Amino acid sequence: MTMELERVRELLERFSGRRVVILGDLMLDRYIWGAVERISPEAPVPVVDVSEETIRFGGAANVAENVAALGAYASLVGVVGDDPSGDQLLGLLRDRDVDVEGVIRVPERPTTVKTRIIAHNQQVVRADHEDASDVEGEPAERLVDVLTAAIENAEVLIVSDYGKGVITVPSISEGIRAARTGGKIICVDPKESHFQSYVGVTAITPNQKEAGGAVGMRITDEESLDRAGRELLSRLKAECVVITRGEEGMTLFMADGAKEHLPTVAREVYDVTGAGDTVVSALAVGLAAGASMVEAATVANHAAGMVIREVGTASVTREMIERSFEEFSKGEAGG
Repeated sequence: MTMELERVRELLERFSGRRVVILGDLMLDRYIWGAVERISPEAPVPVVDVSEETIRFGGAANVAENVAALGAYASLVGVVGDDPSGDQLLGLLRDRDVDVEGVIRVPERPTTVKTRIIAHNQQVVRADHEDASDVEGEPAERLVDVLTAAIENAEVLIVSDYGKGVITVPSISEGIRAARTGGKIICVDPKESHFQSYVGVTAITPNQKEAGGAVGMRITDEESLDRAGRELLSRLKAECVVITRGEEGMTLFMADGAKEHLPTVAREVYDVTGAGDTVVSALAVGLAAGASMVEAATVANHAAGMVIREVGTASVTREMIERSFEEFSKGEAGG
């Protein structure tokens, strides 16, 4: 779909102040950057000479940061540990104007931290600190209470499911019930294990592997993609299924039977990490701003095209999206 720049600018202007609740698994991403010049004498492994360390948001934290970067009001609901990593994550989110009053601290549960060692822009190894078991008991009850209260004042609920224990049958059932009762938009970035809980959502954004797994088939070509997309749409009774396809862009399957493919607008693809976070963020804020489903997905496609130019997770601003549309429009005009 081609959108007029005037319409794009009109929608982006409406992003400001949209109220979005994000429920999901919060993560802190650590990146250790360096170069490999030798193999260790202790074991047949590379020795990375570290030059820099950076911190980025992961999971639902990255979704919330993306929402805030788009000019919307992001209210985050999830859990972190009562540990230094939790302190750091919450502090960084506050610095990005994300509301973290709905984040519950669970002393016996570590904050999820993923540490990646990168040499010459290639990942050498990843180390995870996490407890991926379901959040249960008193913290789970508090989570649902905080979530339902936050939804009352929001226009959109985003569910960011990374399978780390926040998204459970009780939490997602109560969240979707509250959102549907209040007439809110519901956008889900799913994991396969919870697909049965997403019936009735506005839009769901699985990647190609997740979509195929959810309906028990491998997506290998356009025919299998079409079968999987329409089957998923039927099972979930959603308004739209958006299957993200990495370098191939995304394909929309809509409740009225329409299908729309949006090729990627990225000129260079360095890393698709976090692109799904950007897609669901921009899609949700776009729908809240009054965009049609295809318009919101087109904006999300341009947003994703910006982040996959970088290594690691990243966020996109309205100015960056507008620039992407301008570049794309000039490219089309130039043939």
